[in-house]
Amino acid sequence: MSVANDTTTPLLRVEGLTKHFVARRSLLGQPTATVKAVDGVSFDLRAGETLALVGESGCGKSTVGRLVLRLIEPTEGAVYFEGRDIFGDNEAEVRARRRNAQLIFQDPYASLNPRMTVGQILEEPLALHRVVPPGRRKERVGALLATVGLDPAHARRYPHEFSGGQRQRIGIARALAVEPKLIICDEPVSALDVSIRAQVLNLLRDLQRRLGLSYIFISHDLAVVKHIADRIAVMYLGRIVETADADALFTAPRHPYTRALLSAIPVPSPGAHRERQILQGDVPSPIAPPPGCHLHTRCPHVIDRCRRDRPDLVRDPTGHATACHRWQELPDAGQLVPREAVTGQTLEKLQAAFVTAAD
Repeated sequence: MSVANDTTTPLLRVEGLTKHFVARRSLLGQPTATVKAVDGVSFDLRAGETLALVGESGCGKSTVGRLVLRLIEPTEGAVYFEGRDIFGDNEAEVRARRRNAQLIFQDPYASLNPRMTVGQILEEPLALHRVVPPGRRKERVGALLATVGLDPAHARRYPHEFSGGQRQRIGIARALAVEPKLIICDEPVSALDVSIRAQVLNLLRDLQRRLGLSYIFISHDLAVVKHIADRIAVMYLGRIVETADADALFTAPRHPYTRALLSAIPVPSPGAHRERQILQGDVPSPIAPPPGCHLHTRCPHVIDRCRRDRPDLVRDPTGHATACHRWQELPDAGQLVPREAVTGQTLEKLQAAFVTAAD
């Protein structure tokens, strides 16, 4: 079910999105095992907003990003971009719409063609979507490199001549080349050093302010998400279990899974007090997820209803939505994330610390 109630049409609306992959087939070709990668996901994204999709590896968040871009087809559900169902588009309309939505990949080393110069990599989308005339493409490439903090002269170099952080900046420039409205950031800083992460995240935030971009930021690192997201949607085993404004989610998490994720954030202060909430057992297989609430096999607050009935994602008047039968009965979350971890080290301070150390 959709939890949005905005009176204005959002830039992106996802309704009941489901994706199942066939894991095994019989000798006759009939599916015998299916991976339920995404299981009825719904959310809205407003223009100029950053929505973070967070969760453990394998929860389906990257699959959601590829479904939104229509890189893969859904099993069920709909995705509306500016009010239009993208799965109703023909091949020509899909190609035209891809100009409005781009992807930044996780691996800056594998995402760039090693046989092409940076200039050729950036010129390719300009030619494909006819963004600028052929005579102005090199000028446009130089402007894109300058926008992401690189020297326009770097257009003559090959990807192997750059560091990981510089490669990710090239990937960002490629996403910006066709002037999109939406960018899917699929763990764009997880492969980078901590100091470089701060620089890339600051760049993404600056570009959003200057260009009015909307982001879906996919990550497993809540410490990073805190500094870039306006809203956060927490996924577990293919489902969204909680969504709220970033400050509200960090201050008063409701779902047991969200509380466990927050309590696992590393704390920069060794003496800081915190309330750890550890889930027992392993994540169930997406081939055979448990009935009812998917978390009931690991949740310390489970009751019989949790084992039988799937909880709906219910939104309260503040916009905080939770898929849990018992969240109102649960004790206070306590100090899951010490204040130092939330407000004491901003990305700017972290970056400044590395610059000072280097000097």
